[in-house]
Amino acid sequence: MGWYIGRRLLQMIPVFIGATLLIYAMVFLIPGDPIQALAGDKPLSPAVADQLRERYHLDRPFVVQYLLYLKGIFTLDFGTSFSGQPVRDVLARAFPVTIRLAFMAIVIEAAFGIFFGVIAGLRKGKAFDATLLVLSLFIIAVPVFVIGFLAQFFLGVRWGIAPVTVGADAGFSRLLVPAIVLGLVSFAYVLRLTRTSVAENKDADHVRTATAKGLSRRRVVVVHILRNSLIPVVTFLGADLGALMAGAIVTEGIFNINGVGGTIYQAVIRGEAPTVVSFVTVLVVVFLVANLLVDLLYAALDPRIRYA
Repeated sequence: MGWYIGRRLLQMIPVFIGATLLIYAMVFLIPGDPIQALAGDKPLSPAVADQLRERYHLDRPFVVQYLLYLKGIFTLDFGTSFSGQPVRDVLARAFPVTIRLAFMAIVIEAAFGIFFGVIAGLRKGKAFDATLLVLSLFIIAVPVFVIGFLAQFFLGVRWGIAPVTVGADAGFSRLLVPAIVLGLVSFAYVLRLTRTSVAENKDADHVRTATAKGLSRRRVVVVHILRNSLIPVVTFLGADLGALMAGAIVTEGIFNINGVGGTIYQAVIRGEAPTVVSFVTVLVVVFLVANLLVDLLYAALDPRIRYA
């Protein structure tokens, strides 16, 4: 197992470098002068503008800027934002909020998606199964921002059972509705994946053998059906963790959450390459670690993978 983890970590290095280089290049190629954008409508003297460009390495070639940033990453120095704040402090404020939001969303989508997916798979072709399939398709078809605004209007404005916006107080209770909105589409995919896998595995030979041995229905479902059915679901959840954190920009914008999404959006508008790439770098690391954990979970769910 140790050599496998080491090999996976080595594979992460080119992915990490390629992702940060691509994002840095995209931000670097955004038209406009970030120094002038920082000043707004106020004109800057040439001396002050040159001083700011030198401070943020904007007077250097692109390759030099990227290498200097890469050096800062390995020394945990993410540089300074155009507002004068250390990017590390901005990360420390924004990421815990988004991590909390994404964690709540993935728990909600996994728990309810797997639960209803198992029931639908065991009752394939019946009314309950058909109802869930139609409902999940409807959820997938409706854009997230529409669901978010509807939840905000009805739960917050019309009925008053949830806060309209979250703001600075991003506790678990205030993040519950945004987490449901963020994880709702993924919940539909988890439900359909689980339902399909359970429907395929419930008629497998090993399941019929376990039933013939007199094992309880609960043990057959949990051990022999669900365990084998979770492999594609775990794969999706591992990839979805990074997608949830990156896709939280819409949900955070609707509910006024001071997390990663809003910070990245503002940094892109201002052309702050260090801030944008720093946030994306952390998202890349989260995504890579999540996929490594998924690979390790395969061995726990399927002994054949562990023995191989």
